[in-house]
Amino acid sequence: MITFEYVNDIGKRLADTIQRELEGYEAEALVFVGALGICVRRMQELMHDKYTDPAVVCVDSTGRYVIPVLSGHVGGANDLARQIAMITGGEAVITTQSDNTGLWALDTLAREYGWTMLKLKRLQMNKAIAAFVNRQPTALVIECEDEGTRYLESTCPAHVKVFRSVKDYKFYARRNSVQYALLIVVSPHTYPVQDIPVIQYFPPCLHLGVGCQKDAPVAIAEQLLGELRLAGYAAQSIATIGSIALKKDEALLARLAELLPHAEVKIYSAEELAKIKIPNPSDKVYEVTGCYGVAEASAKAPNVNGMLVIEKQKGKYTADGKISHYTYALAQDKEIERRGHIEIVGAGPGDPELVSVRGRKYLEQADLILYAGSLVPRELTYCAKRGATVRSSANMDLEEQFLLMKEFYDKGKLVVRLHTGDPCIYGAIQEQMAYFDEYGMDYHITPGISSFLAAAAELRSQFTIPEKCQTIILTRGEGRTPMPDKEKLHMLASHQSTMCIFLSASLAQQVQDELLAGGYPPETPVAACHKLTWKDQRIYRGQLKNLAAIMQTNRLTLTTMIVVGDAIGNRDGLSKLYDSHFTHLFRNGGDRKL
Repeated sequence: MITFEYVNDIGKRLADTIQRELEGYEAEALVFVGALGICVRRMQELMHDKYTDPAVVCVDSTGRYVIPVLSGHVGGANDLARQIAMITGGEAVITTQSDNTGLWALDTLAREYGWTMLKLKRLQMNKAIAAFVNRQPTALVIECEDEGTRYLESTCPAHVKVFRSVKDYKFYARRNSVQYALLIVVSPHTYPVQDIPVIQYFPPCLHLGVGCQKDAPVAIAEQLLGELRLAGYAAQSIATIGSIALKKDEALLARLAELLPHAEVKIYSAEELAKIKIPNPSDKVYEVTGCYGVAEASAKAPNVNGMLVIEKQKGKYTADGKISHYTYALAQDKEIERRGHIEIVGAGPGDPELVSVRGRKYLEQADLILYAGSLVPRELTYCAKRGATVRSSANMDLEEQFLLMKEFYDKGKLVVRLHTGDPCIYGAIQEQMAYFDEYGMDYHITPGISSFLAAAAELRSQFTIPEKCQTIILTRGEGRTPMPDKEKLHMLASHQSTMCIFLSASLAQQVQDELLAGGYPPETPVAACHKLTWKDQRIYRGQLKNLAAIMQTNRLTLTTMIVVGDAIGNRDGLSKLYDSHFTHLFRNGGDRKL
């Protein structure tokens, strides 16, 4: 942002100064402090086009109102106004319809998610946006998957219907005699002009590999891209143009870079390309280049796990009776493919509001939610979308659980396996992941708030106390599952750290005996935490010597965590962070204490 400290005349000279400063510093936004009327009059010479105007925000002299004046939506002035209002404690006055209605900003989505957008004439774009914000029937075709498409699906307005392909959209519209006012497409493919307004976004997921003979004509570039279009692939989705170091100075590559300004040129050594497995290796190519295929290998190089959607093609270009040969191949990122996915989600300790934001989004998007019914409250699944399948795994064995998940996975569906707390702590996910790995299934883990953290919060305790206890031990008593010799409770007790004991309510007497034998004093504080953060949560405090009695008297069995240690309720330890002699945090390199 630019500040003008020495501008006294706010007449025409201000507009000239602003224009000069914008060009010199490439500023993204201007903030005008003063009356809105003065701001508008002085900025009018900068107004040309909403897609090129600088973002201008007007703040009144008290900081109470923050108003986007120019390029609020496209240029980012709306977001900047919100940021400034948060700082001043004022109110951002936003008038853009899509912002105020919570609808997608169709003209800025591409920039937000790194997509390229099909260029439309101004009138066409305005007509399409008007149809959308007026909630006319809209078809959304999503033929790939990334952060942006997941956002669209999770926030889909009621007037938008989602399809998996343009073919599905056409079939549905024809069969049901539905007349859509707008078609939105997210795909690396190209499609003929439709009979309704179309907005298309191209995700950068394709990688072009090119090989050519020496001094190949630059006109090959246009011919090559034309062949890709005929194959149904959009040049706008090409993220990289790759070739071998031997060809790095070819004019053909430079011409392709001009035609695809959004794509990055990547040059690879023969050694790098030789390591990549390709479907059409050539010994002749190896003799000349040192790798078995330039086009296919350089297409796969940015993402070796990606799929070659166009294997090596041999092309020729004829001019003035001379024939020039070239090869090309096209690969697509594996991550962009629409396929089944399993997300293992940590549900948190029980309160539905303590699931992570990411976990909640997956629950809202899932086609199947398989939750640990004996440990996870069903309320966590109430946010499931209409038509989703919600099942408890309480009465299923491991194989039954896997077969159900695989059934949905094989149909390209999203499966959420919902585990209590954090699934990586006593979550029993090891065996499931072994199945997923064996069958080559795509999965990921969304962490959750563990019950030991909920225990600290509900006990209003800091489990690490300076100079007293700096270690937290997460463990369990030894029941049917044997404990390693070095992890027996009496061995761990010798540290006298804060200990959080899972899955051991039925072993209370044994736990008490081992901890006392290991060195904890009998008066050590303990807490038995039953169903942490659930509606029927119960917490009982006492001393270690009475732990078994506390558990028995209150009939505490499943879903009870035992916490042991002097950190429970401790207020004696002081953090060095607030010590007046503690100066490890400096402002701007100085020695002033924060």
